[in-house]
Amino acid sequence: MILEKKKLTKITGDASFRQFYRKKLNSKSSIIVYANKEKVKNLLIYDAVNKLLIKNKILAPKLYKENFSKNYIEVTDLGENTVFDILNNRKKNNFKIFKEIILLLRKIQKIKKIRVKNFKKKNYKIPNYTNNLLLKEAKLFCDWYVPSIMSKKKTKLINRELIKKIKFLLSKLKQKNDTFVHRDFHVSNLMIFKNRYGVIDNQDAVVGNRSYDLASLIDDVRFKTPTKLKKKVFEFYVNVNKGELNLRKFKNDFDILSVLRNLKIIGIFIRLAKRDKKYNYLKFIPYTWKLIELRISDNFLLGDLKNFLDKNFSRKIRNKNGN
Repeated sequence: MILEKKKLTKITGDASFRQFYRKKLNSKSSIIVYANKEKVKNLLIYDAVNKLLIKNKILAPKLYKENFSKNYIEVTDLGENTVFDILNNRKKNNFKIFKEIILLLRKIQKIKKIRVKNFKKKNYKIPNYTNNLLLKEAKLFCDWYVPSIMSKKKTKLINRELIKKIKFLLSKLKQKNDTFVHRDFHVSNLMIFKNRYGVIDNQDAVVGNRSYDLASLIDDVRFKTPTKLKKKVFEFYVNVNKGELNLRKFKNDFDILSVLRNLKIIGIFIRLAKRDKKYNYLKFIPYTWKLIELRISDNFLLGDLKNFLDKNFSRKIRNKNGN
C-alpha cells in the first residue's frame, strides 16, 4: 500500500478481505479502507451504500478521498465505540440501547430510493435479495460445514435432503422483498459517535424481507442475550411498526430467516478457518447452533428441518469448536 505509514495505525479487521487503518494528522482523524481483493464491493459499493444512508440522514462513513487504482478509500472515523463493546461493559439497562437500535433500524427500513451514483460517476442499484441468493447463502452450510464433519458419501446424502428442506422453507416466506436490508445488522457493526448511532460494514445491502435485519440483531451469534431480552426487543420492534405489519407473516419469516442465516454463518465460520486461516470464529459455532434450536422449535413449518438436524447433527457435533 502506497501510503505514509507513519501516519497510520492498523485497526482490527473483520471477516472480509479489507484492512483498516486510522490516519491521524494534527487533531484530525480518518479511516483508510484498503482492499486489493473484491475491490468493487469493498470500496466502490461500500461507499455507494454509505452515500445512500447519509442522504437519508443515517450516520455512516463519508468519503473524503478515493484512490481506487491504489486499492484504498479514506472515510470518516466514527471512533472506537461499537455498540458491542458498550453492551459488553454494561451490567444492566441493555434494553434501553436496543430500543435506540430499533429506532435506527426503522429509519433504515424507510429508505425507498435504491439508486445512487458511485465515485466513478456510474449508477449503482441496491440488488434484490432473491430466494436464489438466500439458497446460495444457506448452502454454505452444505458446502463447508457438512464436509468438515462427515464422509464424502454421507455429505452427498445429507446435502441432497437438506437443500430440499431449505427450498421448502424459502417457498414459505410470506412477506415481499420491498425493504432496505443491511444484511449484517448486529451490534458489532453499530457505532455510537457524538451521541448518534451509526452503521458500518454496509457493502452487502440488498432489498429484501423486513424480518431479516431484526433476526440479525436479535439472534446475533457473537453477542449472547437472554431469551427474555430477545422477546422484549422483538415486541418493541412490533409496537414501533404497529399498523405496518402482519404479525403472523412477520414472525413466520423472522423464524425461517434466522435459522437459514445462522446455517449460513456456521458455513462461513468453517470457510474462514479452512480457506482463510481465521480460526477465531470457530468458537461461536455452538452458540449459533443454540440460536437455530431456539427458532426451530418455535414454528411448525420448521419441524421437519428440526427432526432432520436432530437425527444427523448430534449434541457432540454441535458443541465442537466451542470454548
